[in-house]
Amino acid sequence: MDSDRGNIVNFVSFRKTKRDAEKRAGKKREDERAAANRVKFGRSGADKKRAKIEEERRRRELEGKKIPDSSEGE
Repeated sequence: MDSDRGNIVNFVSFRKTKRDAEKRAGKKREDERAAANRVKFGRSGADKKRAKIEEERRRRELEGKKIPDSSEGE
């Protein structure tokens, strides 16, 4: 008689491993989404600073090329 009636099974351990696997899968999805968002939206501080300096340089250069309006002096 080889029946499983006498074996004690702890179902908590099965639930725990399933829950842990779900947590790992959720974390992996969040990490992938975060990586995609960093590529899509993110810029480093250096990139932002460089863009600000470049924009300021362009603004000054354009301001210097403006033709003065002759009606302003009258």
